Amino acid sequence: MTKIDPPKGWEPFRFYTRLNLVELTGRKAKNLKELVTYLKTASDSVIYHHTHHFLAQHQSLTPEPPNDFVHWATVALNEVELGEKLASINTIEFSNLHDLRDKIVSSIESFLERSPGRLREANEGQEFHFLKTVSFIFPTAYVAASLEEFASVLEKVTIDSLYFHMFEARISHAKGTNDFSLWLEKFLGEKELAKKIAGLDPYTNTIEELRTKIIKLVKFQIEKNARSPAES
Repeated sequence: MTKIDPPKGWEPFRFYTRLNLVELTGRKAKNLKELVTYLKTASDSVIYHHTHHFLAQHQSLTPEPPNDFVHWATVALNEVELGEKLASINTIEFSNLHDLRDKIVSSIESFLERSPGRLREANEGQEFHFLKTVSFIFPTAYVAASLEEFASVLEKVTIDSLYFHMFEARISHAKGTNDFSLWLEKFLGEKELAKKIAGLDPYTNTIEELRTKIIKLVKFQIEKNARSPAES
């Protein structure tokens, strides 16, 4: 059998996982002006924490989870209209935290402009405390060099690994899409499969549901390639 070397620059997919630590920033806001003032200068790790930590902590829930700004505006300030506006921000439309931050800030500023002279303050103990997520990324023992291996490993890795490649790598590292789609298209030439996985909305599924859907898509492509190798 003739050995076929992979093309130059080809890489297998290396699965990573992450450990996140939450830190206090020491900053807090009692009203919307204070909130938006700090949001403009807050680090990306602060924006990431308050828009994504819910996903990792509440994986038994399937509806799109609210971010912390939605909850605080609605519950602590009783600004229901603003809460609804912030909840309508579709996080999946943003490929980086800078743009997501700008959208949140502009939504709050627009609300304040329409309500001059009205500035509700949170009761003592209900101020918005800014936290940040510090991520530590570690390689796992899993590597995939084919679709078959990729599907097999997807069944074994932890939800922390899936979370990192589907969420954190996409928006926190500003890659524009998830790691799986990037590798499938660049190194395996599976553009259609990459597009389908990129089209999954990770914010309306639990990570286990995402795992199931991705594996199903990969296995379907494996079967398709086996049926028509000349077309794959």
